[in-house]
Amino acid sequence: MASSSSDDFSVVVLASDLGVDARPFLNPSNLRQQEAAEDDNWHDCPSYLPSSDDHDFSDLEALQFFRLERGSDNSGNRIFRIVGKYFPAAVISGERLKKYVSHKILTEMPEGSFCVVYMHSTVQKEDNSPGLTILRWIYEELPNDSKDRLQAVYFIHPGLRSRLVFATLGRFLLSGGLYWKIKYISRLQYLWQDIKKGVVEIPEFVQQHDDILEHRPLTDYGIEPDPLHMTQIPSMAHTFGRYDSGWASREYMS
Repeated sequence: MASSSSDDFSVVVLASDLGVDARPFLNPSNLRQQEAAEDDNWHDCPSYLPSSDDHDFSDLEALQFFRLERGSDNSGNRIFRIVGKYFPAAVISGERLKKYVSHKILTEMPEGSFCVVYMHSTVQKEDNSPGLTILRWIYEELPNDSKDRLQAVYFIHPGLRSRLVFATLGRFLLSGGLYWKIKYISRLQYLWQDIKKGVVEIPEFVQQHDDILEHRPLTDYGIEPDPLHMTQIPSMAHTFGRYDSGWASREYMS
């Protein structure tokens, strides 16, 4: 912290890839102002998926990014599957997303416990992520009964950025009830410990991403061990021995 004769200010340093503005945490009033500004930006966001009926979500249903599965996890909770890659965040307003999620839960799962399987595989922040502020707002706007019935959130393939954000700022950005329900799943094989294989439909690109992580585990932490794919280059048919030049010299001398 540095000070001057007129006023004080604080400096917070965060990793550049977190994409989180730390200023709201310095002043609670700033946090409220930023949330209001973000809500306004989302509500003004143009959408190529218009609907004249507030309760007509057929266009969103066609995207299949949020749907109720037929099966349940090992604890008996019905499963809502969310595929982050299918969600066009740039063209769907936060207000409409909130209405759709509420409508989906209240009409398809009006009672009984449920869980969420969220697939974060190959998600791009600019294209597919509505942001933690919007997600928290949607969760807080749900009826208390729905929040209580949500038992777990299985977060599949969390990237380095997601891990850092939740580890450092998760408790500030998410309510305590939701924060402690998140379970990170780095590989699909670990998901089968809570949900039987075949109960949830896994998109092909998610399975392919899982295979890549299995063969290159450092990718989990944002490290590409072989960016030029040198390991895929076939080896040379002839190799030169350590003392080839020495043998050649002897042969020449003789």
